[in-house]
Amino acid sequence: MQLVVFVIASLMVLVGAVGVVLRRHPVHAALSLVLTLFGVAVHFVAQEAHFLAAVQVIVYAGAIVVLFLFVIMLLGVDSADDLRIERLPIQRPLAAVMGVGIVGLLIAAVVATRGSEPLQAGAGINVAGVGIDDAVAGHDANITQLAGNLFADYVFAFELTSVLLIVAVAGTVVLTRREKPPSEEDAP
Repeated sequence: MQLVVFVIASLMVLVGAVGVVLRRHPVHAALSLVLTLFGVAVHFVAQEAHFLAAVQVIVYAGAIVVLFLFVIMLLGVDSADDLRIERLPIQRPLAAVMGVGIVGLLIAAVVATRGSEPLQAGAGINVAGVGIDDAVAGHDANITQLAGNLFADYVFAFELTSVLLIVAVAGTVVLTRREKPPSEEDAP
């Protein structure tokens, strides 16, 4: 099974990387980059580096590629795509199959975790984020301590950073908004 996961994830990485280099349309190249980053995240999961996989998806595939797409859209694309012409006629059925597969995986995950014990409120770090319980002092102790530092000790800095990013995006949109030139009909 590990070999199958490795081969599929490696194909994702290679196809995405080739797509980044060969695609002419910048949005398609950015989406190929997302495929590459997801493949790397699958490799992290296979190596049981779950935190790195989550960071890979959230930070790189999420935030960085969104910034790439934002810059691409900000600069504008010279050629307009006609949305009535489907260049890939299989994409809609393939999207439906992928959607059903993701819902199936979600249902399987819920069913698989239904019999397990829920996480206790006191397990892990305490409210102040000072110490670690004996229950999680093993395998997930670093993740628990990192979460405690991020969401307890440094929550203000974390939220301030998110507000700063939102203000930067809003300011960029306001600064780059193009004004329409006044038409002759608007003139008095």
